[in-house]
Parts: sequence; structure tokens; C-alpha cells
Amino acid sequence: MASAIGQPLTRVLLSDQVYTRVRGLIISGELKPGDRLVESEIARQLAVSQAPVREAVKRLVHEGLAQHIPRRGSFVASVEQDDAHYARAVRVAIEELAARTVAEQRPDAAMDALRAQVEAMREAAAEGDVGRFRDADIGFHRLVCEASGNPFLPKVWAVMEPSLRALRVVSDPLFTGDWSKMADHHAELLSALESADPDAAAAQFAAHARGDDGIIADD
Repeated sequence: MASAIGQPLTRVLLSDQVYTRVRGLIISGELKPGDRLVESEIARQLAVSQAPVREAVKRLVHEGLAQHIPRRGSFVASVEQDDAHYARAVRVAIEELAARTVAEQRPDAAMDALRAQVEAMREAAAEGDVGRFRDADIGFHRLVCEASGNPFLPKVWAVMEPSLRALRVVSDPLFTGDWSKMADHHAELLSALESADPDAAAAQFAAHARGDDGIIADD
């Protein structure tokens, strides 16, 4: 277990604090895919009982950032090439439809919310905060699905999101390119939604989801 977990925690909302600490290490890449999450060791390093650690690990498993293997324990989720390929294919279909619908309607409230997510990405990129960037990126694409007005799209996205996080199909924390450039690209995606060309917006989002634009690193 990485020694970077840090100082003992306060006695307030311990499971939330444990979750945030370990999640941050997974997203930053300090805890690698396949690393075992030993509850007793995490509890020892954070000076807490195993109960809040157990709850935090359950949340990470539910989110898709960790996986539990019976009789073996919990591990940081590993990326499988086939799974990443299938997840990306479904994501392309979801986002293409969502972008087309949003570009047709261009709801003001949704556009404002998406602009806020782009700004959050830019701020996170400037601060080198990979975890915050990844959350803002995923939030951007979730909002597009929600803004479509199709009640099934956000439901499908909600089912897919844990896998997208675990498979790093969205905002790979090991991405070695320019995070600011990635944020700027999302501003371009937003501009496509604000245009009067639903077909072009759908094509641009589909290309982004496939990684054809070179912004999303291959897993």
C-alpha cells in the first residue's frame, strides 16, 4: 500500500474521508490497476477502524474504480482492452444521439452548466489536479445526456459511467498530453452544440468518443 495515503484523519465522516483519500490515489495513478486494497493496512495508516475503510472500499467497487474478488479481496480495477473497446462503442452511440438532440434544442440552462464544466476543466488543468479534471470531464458528458431530454440516455450513461471510469475511457489519468488542450477541445464540443448543425455536432461528439480526434488516449 502506498505510503502517500498520509496523515491520520479526523473523526468526522470517516468513510467519506477514506473514500476521498483512496479514490484520489487511484485517479492520480499512485495506486495502480491490480493493486490490492488491504482494509487493515489502510485503517492502520489512517488511524481508523476497519469499518469506515470497508464502507469506502464498497463505494469504490460500486463506482467501478475497484473490484472485489471473493476469497481474494478488493483490488484497483484493471483495464481490459476488449472491455474498453466495447465500452467505447456504446459510448459513441449514446453521445452521438445526445449531441444531435441537444444541438437541435440548445437549452440555455444546459449550455450554462456545460460552460461551467469546461471552466472547471481549465482550472483543474492549470492546477494539475487530475482527479478534479476527470470528474469535470465526465460531468460534462453526463450533462449532455441529461440535457437531451431523452429520459433513457442519462439512465444508460449512469449504468455505463462506472465502467468508463474504471476503463479510463474518459479522461485517462495516465494521459501524457496537454490537459489544457483537452479542456479547450471540450469548449469546441460545446460550440458544436451551440451551432445550428445537429449533424455536425453529432459527428464531432462521435469522433471524440471514438478517440478519432486524438484527445482521448488509447487505453
